[in-house]
Amino acid sequence: MPHLLLVAAHPDPDSFTLALARRMAAAATAAGATVTFHDLYRTAFDPRLTVAEARGQPSDDPLVKAHIHDLVTADALIVLHPNWWGGPPALLKGWIDRVFAPGAAYDFEKKIDEGGLPIPLLRTRAALIVNTSNTAEAREATVFGDPLERMWRDCLLGFCGVQGIDRWVLRIIATSTPEQRAAWLSDAECRVMALLQALTSPRPA
Repeated sequence: MPHLLLVAAHPDPDSFTLALARRMAAAATAAGATVTFHDLYRTAFDPRLTVAEARGQPSDDPLVKAHIHDLVTADALIVLHPNWWGGPPALLKGWIDRVFAPGAAYDFEKKIDEGGLPIPLLRTRAALIVNTSNTAEAREATVFGDPLERMWRDCLLGFCGVQGIDRWVLRIIATSTPEQRAAWLSDAECRVMALLQALTSPRPA
């Protein structure tokens, strides 16, 4: 039975981001997956990196330790958040800083960052990043360069060894119709099924 870690970050519990997250969690559960769902704004997660953690030492925060366990045991990962200033909400960035920790998500040969190549540690085989946006696709690509694509695919998930990475951007949320949102919610279920199906494909040699 696959373990899916689903993480959502939006301050408004009635946001479309959270509606997507709840639909995807339900679809994965119905498909037989074990789902761990973290709605970061509805938890007591502290996003502030400690001095010790910034120096590569393990966290002594029990909640951070629990989230790290959820990450390193996940077969698949789904993260949902809005695009704010070309990045995720600050709470989610703090979650990344503390949970994608050295010794858990990645490491270095000498156990210290001296600028060398990382050793990826995550066993996660498939990841889906879902972004809600009010920026047109052409403008995002030509004016801003889509920094979220580089952050998630190259700077974080690929860095830590995640094998299959997909990203789904929904736009434009501000002017979307009820019919469009209903179609997106249905598509969200299909994407969950595709993500779980990817876990059954043979591992690369």
